[in-house]
Parts: sequence; C-alpha cells; structure tokens
Amino acid sequence: MFTPAGQELVRGWPGRIEGDTVVQLAAQTLQSFFTGGSAAREHAEYRLDDVLLRAPVLEPPGVRLFDDAKSFSFANPSAIRSPGALISRPAGRLNVATRLAAVIGLDGTIGGWTGLAEWRAPELESPKDHDFALLLGPLVDTELTDHFDWEAARALAELNTRLRPGDLLGGPPFELHENVASGPLELTIDGLGTLTANVS
Repeated sequence: MFTPAGQELVRGWPGRIEGDTVVQLAAQTLQSFFTGGSAAREHAEYRLDDVLLRAPVLEPPGVRLFDDAKSFSFANPSAIRSPGALISRPAGRLNVATRLAAVIGLDGTIGGWTGLAEWRAPELESPKDHDFALLLGPLVDTELTDHFDWEAARALAELNTRLRPGDLLGGPPFELHENVASGPLELTIDGLGTLTANVS
C-alpha cells in the first residue's frame, strides 16, 4: 500500500514495486488476481522516491503473535502503524521486537509475508506493556523463504474458527532492540525492506 507524498489520504492505494517505480493497481481487480484469475489492472506509475509506503493491512480483523508454531497470543489490531509513524513512549524504557508476519489471503491461506515490529514498554504491566504499537510493512512478498512452520501456525490459528482476509500471523521474534532512544529508527528485515519510525 502507498500514497503519493503530500496527499493526505485516509487509506493507501495497492501497488506493485518494480525497481524504482511503484505501479498503482486497481483494487477491484486484485481479488481475481489473488485467486488465480487475470492480472490486476494497472493505473498510474510513480517514482518510489515520491511515495509513502503504508502498512499493507491498516485494519486487520485479527492479529496473532506466535512464539512457536504451537502457541500464540492475541495482539491489538488497532495498534497497527505504517512505516515512518510516530511511536510515543508510554512509560520509561521502550523495546522493539522484529518479526515476520504472514498475511491471510482471500481463501484463508497465506497470501504473503511482511515485516512486523512489536513495541514493548517493560515498565507497564502485562498486557498493556505491548498493547500500543505494531509497526507493519513496508512490503509484502508472496514467495518468501523462511524456516518457521507457517502452515502449522496457520492451521492452529484456524482451528475451531475461521481466518479472514487480512488476518495477521506474527512469527517468533528474530531480533530484539532494548532501551530504544528517542529519534529516528530503522529496522531492516531481509527481503522486505526497512521499517522506519520516529520515537518520542
């Protein structure tokens, strides 16, 4: 998802990154594309430097964070933030754990993977210590290779319920940054770009 820089849009536009260019895709044709139908219709092209990348899913129906493929905890869908967002320090120290996150597609299977940074305030009591910010993005990769058992995690998440398009499954943390200082922060996630934030 992206928006042209300088345009105050509530929601981003879907797009495909090709080198230094972002190709805007028609949202109404994406369903056919993701279910094996025709290609999504293309609109305008923008220079990558002239756009702001947004969270791939701004309002996920649900967020599950896995420590391993056999256990998860729920996180706050309202805490999703886009790359470049301001992360306000709720109290004392501020830590951030980076994860991969699977995005559930239209048919209940995994449609792709993106980066996820889970912010934690150790001075607050659980569960409010990690209820305030989840930084998501900046890209979605539909063919990511990773050693976590994503299918086992997806099956557990789906057990006795149903997964909806846009549900997020966060894999185990692979990096933890403790006592993050105020100011700009960059978190690089291999294959998925760099998540940026401004910490206050």
